Amino acid sequence: MSGLKIPLEDAELDAVKRYAQTLGVSPADVAYAALNRLMMQAREPEVRTDIVETSRWRRQNLPLWSDSAQSVHAYEGRADDEPEPSRRL
Repeated sequence: MSGLKIPLEDAELDAVKRYAQTLGVSPADVAYAALNRLMMQAREPEVRTDIVETSRWRRQNLPLWSDSAQSVHAYEGRADDEPEPSRRL
């Protein structure tokens, strides 16, 4: 039997492992089911577009479903808002 390796960041693998555990299956079972669903819909243009776009953004970003607690959030790159003066009536 041939195999396919899917390189995942720790935050991605942790999320897959946790999901598999809730279902009582292995992470490989989750990956196979996901691939099965994908291949059943692979001819749809939206799926093809999603595959290409995911390939491009994955080089620099973690997916929304990953445990991305260590990633930089959008609000962390901005300066704090200046405090507004209090109003006294």
